[in-house]
Amino acid sequence: MTSGLWDLLRPFREEAIARDIPVDDVERWLGTARRCAVLSREGGGAVVGCFGGPLLLPADVPDPAYPFVASIDLAALPADATDLALPPDGRLLLFAFPETADDYETMGSVVYVPAGSAVTERDRNAWNSFDIDDYQAMFKEFPQGPLQATASVSLPYHHAVEFPGGPGSGPLPGHPRSEELVEVWESTHDAIAPEGPLQIGGYAWEEAIYTDPLAIAVSRAVKAAEAGRWDRPVSGDVSDWVLLADWYAGMDVQGWESATVHWVIQREDLSARRFDHAFTSVFWNP
Repeated sequence: MTSGLWDLLRPFREEAIARDIPVDDVERWLGTARRCAVLSREGGGAVVGCFGGPLLLPADVPDPAYPFVASIDLAALPADATDLALPPDGRLLLFAFPETADDYETMGSVVYVPAGSAVTERDRNAWNSFDIDDYQAMFKEFPQGPLQATASVSLPYHHAVEFPGGPGSGPLPGHPRSEELVEVWESTHDAIAPEGPLQIGGYAWEEAIYTDPLAIAVSRAVKAAEAGRWDRPVSGDVSDWVLLADWYAGMDVQGWESATVHWVIQREDLSARRFDHAFTSVFWNP
């Protein structure tokens, strides 16, 4: 961990020790910290992208099947804002339908547009080919406007893992005090890390959480592949995946309160810039 992250997380460490959590447990937990970028329409950081706006895509990219959420200018992200192997430039376009589906379906997509690519403007409503009024009304509530970035830090919001092959769950491996440490993070988070509707990298969050949303997304990707509804090579090992982005859609979209979108991608696909291999999982508690 860098000295900057250590200083940033000092309030967490002090509070955890004040609650009589052993120092060794606290230090191991701090070792899981990840750098991330928090994006919001306010905050004073550098403008790195936009919620909504015109949909600009290369001619050989088909119309996405999901609503357009945001465009991120990767060259404008603060240096070392995340620990993801992102391209140094170009634009990352995020698409999602913020509603849960069955375990065999992705609910969004990611498109990477390399710097200098020739693009044309597309119909932002092409995804709604049946002109469903309720869906169109939902899309009209998607946030719009410039996004400013703040470099931040993320610790796990989840504290348990499901027991393999059977019911029940237990603490995160190697972290017997994980539930208490998550409680400390919840109580100190506001003093350490800014909040925003969109996060690049870090740990996934959702309204009701005790296991890792990344692990849930991976299990859905595996099921989708096994069912023949996701034609990408998929690893079932969660360590092979990372959170690319989180969108707390419920902050903006009326009627979809509590909805959170998780875009996840395998590490080797991220390094190879195969963003079309990203899988999208949604938590929504209507």
